[in-house]
Amino acid sequence: MAERQPEAREFLSEYTRAKIAESRAEGRAEGRAEGRAEGRAEGRAEGRAEALVGVVLRVLEARGVEVPAKVRAEIVACADLERLDGWLGAAVTVERAEELFG
Repeated sequence: MAERQPEAREFLSEYTRAKIAESRAEGRAEGRAEGRAEGRAEGRAEGRAEALVGVVLRVLEARGVEVPAKVRAEIVACADLERLDGWLGAAVTVERAEELFG
């Protein structure tokens, strides 16, 4: 029995290394998949924000509301979908573009 202990230890050591390598590979694959999913979600959110920015500006322009450069820059810089949605709702009634912010 004592003669087999080194073989058993070697087997367990190799088995352990293989399992660790397998776990690492699975972890990396999961990490990549999660990263891709997060990237897609961020991309969709950015796309929606860009679209809302365009719609807010278009509504103001269609209504003949002047949009000063400072206001335009603030609208274009915004990535908050909730805020942009609020500005869109306000864009249909404001008399001055600055009213969107207050």
